[in-house]
Amino acid sequence: MAKKEHKKNKETELEEKEEVEVINPLEEEIEKLQAEVAKLKNEYARAYADTENMRKRLQNEADQARKYRIQGFALEILPVIDNLERALGQKLESEEANNFRTGLKMIYDQLVNALKNEGVEEVEVLDKPYDPNFAQAIATEKVDGKESGLVLEVFQKGYKLKDRILRAAMVKISE
Repeated sequence: MAKKEHKKNKETELEEKEEVEVINPLEEEIEKLQAEVAKLKNEYARAYADTENMRKRLQNEADQARKYRIQGFALEILPVIDNLERALGQKLESEEANNFRTGLKMIYDQLVNALKNEGVEEVEVLDKPYDPNFAQAIATEKVDGKESGLVLEVFQKGYKLKDRILRAAMVKISE
């Protein structure tokens, strides 16, 4: 009987050994698959983050483009406004010339209002301390009673579009 039991024990051991051998490759396969799943989850998270970052960047660029869409047009119109201001500054003698001036003034006002509605505004620098961010000094003059660095005269107006400078003012400052 001991032989039979010994034979049974050997068979049982062999079966258990076969099971262990079968289980080990399965466990290894499971570990490989789990590692691959973790790797794919990480790649997915990175791809998702990259996509979100690109979406946010494109949205920001689109917002900036909408915000400053009129910039090119405004830069081309500013010399026209300068010329209208020069024409309106002329002294006129005749009634007909004054009527013509009134028409020019109406056109000028409409143009300035249209630009203002789009966020284009004149930069006020006259009688203020000189700021190189808003004005370009092209002349200096020593004036009694004025402190140094004040804007005395504006040769060409400066303009900004919302929070961006379109054109710096050309000014004369005190020494």
